[in-house]
Amino acid sequence: MIVFLLPSSGYDPTEAAVPWAALRDAGYDVRFATPEGRVALADRRLTDTGFSWLSPWLMTRRAGLAAYGRMTEDPCFRTPLSYAEVDPAHLAGLFVPGGHAQGMRTLLEDPVAQRLFARVFLAGLPVGAVCHGVLLAARATDPATGRSVLYGRRTTALTSLELTAWNLTRLWLGRYYRTYAATVQAEVTAALAEPGHFLAGPPLPVRDTAARPGRGFTVRDGNYVSARWPGDCHRLAAEYLALVRSHRRSAAPTPTESG
Repeated sequence: MIVFLLPSSGYDPTEAAVPWAALRDAGYDVRFATPEGRVALADRRLTDTGFSWLSPWLMTRRAGLAAYGRMTEDPCFRTPLSYAEVDPAHLAGLFVPGGHAQGMRTLLEDPVAQRLFARVFLAGLPVGAVCHGVLLAARATDPATGRSVLYGRRTTALTSLELTAWNLTRLWLGRYYRTYAATVQAEVTAALAEPGHFLAGPPLPVRDTAARPGRGFTVRDGNYVSARWPGDCHRLAAEYLALVRSHRRSAAPTPTESG
């Protein structure tokens, strides 16, 4: 099975549901895990409340909402595991969406989730992360080195454009777009072997679609694929699905010849 790690609440619906839909439609067994095994809903500001006059640009798009609606009706979504119940030995992959709301801290700061991510990552299983979800990877430690599992790898994540959204909304939303004092890009870059291993992609990101996934930007390094924001998630879904399929083929036993 492939497990999606969700916080207690507040994740981005597109970043979870678009990759989930790609995997489910391809026939994969996808489960969910939350801090205490309770159902976790996405950031309501992205799905319902909105951003006043900025809503057409900042709220979740129709396709993302449709995928999220499907996901929340899935029986596995309604009966999540807790992080502690996830057994890496039974996994075929792990995926971590992001989000700006403060509820994301319940995932990103959870030591059980960090250790789980490290074990799956270091075992070579397919791992995907997007936006703030890459912070979990940056904070997951390789016990052999004491460094982040991303040390020596290339990645992307939410870029410093995070500050643009914050500046547009801070007068009435405060620190909503600043989950932490440091930007995601700054913290992730600090965990890498070289600053150049953080790839920001085109300076003016364009949203991808199911019909045009090539507009998105992703970075794949071995068993790990990352993306920046919801506008990359159709491409990320395709890349992660390809990674899962490739790993399944390579892990399949080789038929023995009969003489």
